[in-house]
Amino acid sequence: MNRLEGATSPYLVQHASNPVDWWPWVPEAFEEARRRDVPLLISIGYAACHWCHVMAHESFENQEVADLVNRHFVAIKVDREERPDIDSVYMTATQAMTGQGGWPMTVFATPEGEPFFCGTYYPTPAFTRLLHSVSALWRDERAAVLRQSGALAEAVGAAVGALAAGARGPVTGSLDAAVLDTAAAGLASDFDEVHGGFGGAPKFPPHMNLLFLLRQHQRTGDARSLEIVRQTCEHLARGGIYDQIGGGFARYSVDERWLVPHFEKMLHDNALLLRVYTHLFRVTGDPLARRVALGTARFMLDELATAQGGFASSLDADAAGVEGGSYVWTPDQLRDVLGEDDGGFAADLYGVTPEGTFEHGTSVLRMARDIDEAAEAIRVRAESVRGRLLAARAARPCPARDEKVVAAWNGLAITALVDLVRTLPGSVPEEAITRVAELLASVHLAGGRLRRVSRDGRVGEPAGVLDDYGCVAEAFCAVHELTGEGRWLVLAGGLLDVALVRFADGRGGYYDTADDAERLLTRPADPTDNATPSGLSALASALIRYGALAGATRYRDAALAALATVAPVAARHPRFAGYSCAAGEALLSGPYEIAIVFDGAPGGPALAAAAAQADPMVATAWRLAPPGAVLVSGRSGQPGVPLLAGRSARDGQPTAYVCHGFACDRPVTTTADLAAQLTGAAG
Repeated sequence: MNRLEGATSPYLVQHASNPVDWWPWVPEAFEEARRRDVPLLISIGYAACHWCHVMAHESFENQEVADLVNRHFVAIKVDREERPDIDSVYMTATQAMTGQGGWPMTVFATPEGEPFFCGTYYPTPAFTRLLHSVSALWRDERAAVLRQSGALAEAVGAAVGALAAGARGPVTGSLDAAVLDTAAAGLASDFDEVHGGFGGAPKFPPHMNLLFLLRQHQRTGDARSLEIVRQTCEHLARGGIYDQIGGGFARYSVDERWLVPHFEKMLHDNALLLRVYTHLFRVTGDPLARRVALGTARFMLDELATAQGGFASSLDADAAGVEGGSYVWTPDQLRDVLGEDDGGFAADLYGVTPEGTFEHGTSVLRMARDIDEAAEAIRVRAESVRGRLLAARAARPCPARDEKVVAAWNGLAITALVDLVRTLPGSVPEEAITRVAELLASVHLAGGRLRRVSRDGRVGEPAGVLDDYGCVAEAFCAVHELTGEGRWLVLAGGLLDVALVRFADGRGGYYDTADDAERLLTRPADPTDNATPSGLSALASALIRYGALAGATRYRDAALAALATVAPVAARHPRFAGYSCAAGEALLSGPYEIAIVFDGAPGGPALAAAAAQADPMVATAWRLAPPGAVLVSGRSGQPGVPLLAGRSARDGQPTAYVCHGFACDRPVTTTADLAAQLTGAAG
């Protein structure tokens, strides 16, 4: 076993028995490279990465390759999910050198960590030749190597500096209505009218852009924005990218039709898509959106929940070394499980054919027939078939699970689950949500500072980065709204205060690492949204929510300044600013602050969340809530809940107080009056 055996990251532990003498990212590795006067081989990947596994099997488990690596290099293995800061720096270098990036990322660097040659996956013969060539260059042409590393380090610094200074242009305005409408129009022009989504294959679920377009539709009534969301969500839900029997979404589709996925499932994708489908149902009542939202939540709770109460990071694409082996079927396999009649029904329902849609005549299940609007008997039969296939699938080899709990992704999951419970009361047990929050508060948070990862209840060394602070702070705000407990708002405010001081760049934007974090080649600062919300957009969203709940305008002002730095990206490249634009819609809305006060002794105990969500006034407020609205309910003067302070129930009736733009409407006690206020029919 090498030095990775005790790592928090399951990805690193997967390489603990390699013959490669791996080091984790620690100062001692760099000292060893300097002592031996050899370059670094930095290999970056993640547990659910299919090609990372391939390169591991082909090369890192190969004794001949390992001997070359061990003789000529100091090898460092990095989990990109655990250390997104390291990944960001070397991805920038890889893209600068090759014009593209991906994982596994293969970087050769000086003992100081300055890269001089970068790439991604290499098959064993090519990798072996590369090891020999790099070693010879380091030995015989050191001056040229150092010139290359210096030039590449300068290019990385310039690229990061351009992002930190306002992405692709100077800050000249704000993320206002005109910019947001321009962003929506840009997305509409890039929309795939046939298959939904944006762009061609490979195709990733555009969850953050869909959330933005839903909010833009709510503000403007733009039917086009809503139709883009509806069509994309329908294509995703009917395609193979959605697990038709187990729920949850795969990372991306290898084709433009969403049919054949790359089978790994990531927590962050499912949390963000759960939120989109929940709000699509909230806004439209679409039964397909309801079914998929519930199925996605079920997947998260059944397959990603850990014994400690959090959510694991991902499921592998492979099972027993076979990509997608858990998920694909043939007609004969369906009949073996279901019998002749139901096997034929399932084949027709899920588009399973003798020719197949995947490898070796197997088919990825898709929803080939509509069941959401079908007769009750068809829906009951489809659910019976689904359950039996799921039980049969459990006997197959299962994908490995990355047990690491990532703070930011668990924050996204909490926020999405709170939205679901508010939309469909009772759909998820409240304790399933609060357990995740308790884990983050008790394990990941100490002395006001976050740690990014834990596993089996043991916190890892990597410090929290900006998206951890933003996503967890917003999650704590959501739990405060759900439970009426003031301590969650206090925790959120503490995280935001740290972020405003430790991550700010002094120009309205933010770095992704704190000012006292480990010094890397450069200090990363990327405000663009990619697979997950950027640190800046996550922080802005949390600042807006907290400012509305706490009645503190300085947090709103900080969000306004932060979002102004990404306005050029939103206007020109909206696909990379979806979460920022969604936050911008919340700012433009106010956001609305809604308090529902119930009869009871002032300062009395918090209402049970389930009872509060089911109240007609609360349900009406949530159903009609404008973009980014905050909503609390409880007894008058409930401790730690600023929006309930000084407000009381009128005539013993639940009473709603609606405020926005520093002005409040009159208190109302009927759902009709509340609906009128929220839809703008009354002032």
